[in-house]
Amino acid sequence: MIRHAAPAAALLLSALSTLAFAQAPAAPRAAAAAEKFVPEDHRPPLAFREDFIDEPNETPVTMASIKNKALGFTTWGPGKETVAKSHHASPKDESGYIWTGSCTQVCGFTLHDSTAYLDLRGLAKVVWRTKETGFHQLRLMLKLADGKTLVSNKTVDATSDWQVSEMTLQDIEWHGLNTKTMTDDPVVKAPDLSKVEEIGWTDLMPGSGHGTPGGSTRVDWIEVYGLKVPRK
Repeated sequence: MIRHAAPAAALLLSALSTLAFAQAPAAPRAAAAAEKFVPEDHRPPLAFREDFIDEPNETPVTMASIKNKALGFTTWGPGKETVAKSHHASPKDESGYIWTGSCTQVCGFTLHDSTAYLDLRGLAKVVWRTKETGFHQLRLMLKLADGKTLVSNKTVDATSDWQVSEMTLQDIEWHGLNTKTMTDDPVVKAPDLSKVEEIGWTDLMPGSGHGTPGGSTRVDWIEVYGLKVPRK
């Protein structure tokens, strides 16, 4: 009897240890799961929105055109002097917008916050109400804090009516942009979007006014979602 007691006790102790281990919570694994970063839980907030003032039809863009007075603007390219602000009484839901139909040569338009850069990493995005005609395709344009200027491969294409669309910046392939000629350069791999100085658009085409095959681009309003980084 005594000879068999020790093995039996050992087997019992082993079984109890196995059961206790199976019932113990996997604390490190649970903690790791709790700390997992979910991008959708960290969508950046609205950094700014710009609706443009309803000025008379086809007037040059000035600071009087900008509703959000925390913002400034820059026009780009050989056609930069001819970027226009336009507004029509009809159709009734058409408010003031930036128009490239007046650009006799290729032009671009960007907005900037004088107090902050934009961190446009993660799920940063742009939402805008636009209308393109003819062969014009609207592209995002960025100027980075280090002076580099980029243009997106993604576009908003021509439609018969105004449309609201969005672009998530991490889904975009970026090309360098020569702002003197407004022509695209080679692809820029993994650009640093942690400090974006200006954001806007170009269609890389000269405008051709009203009702002609070349067409134009209209931007009614724009929202930019990203983190503000104070300028030093």
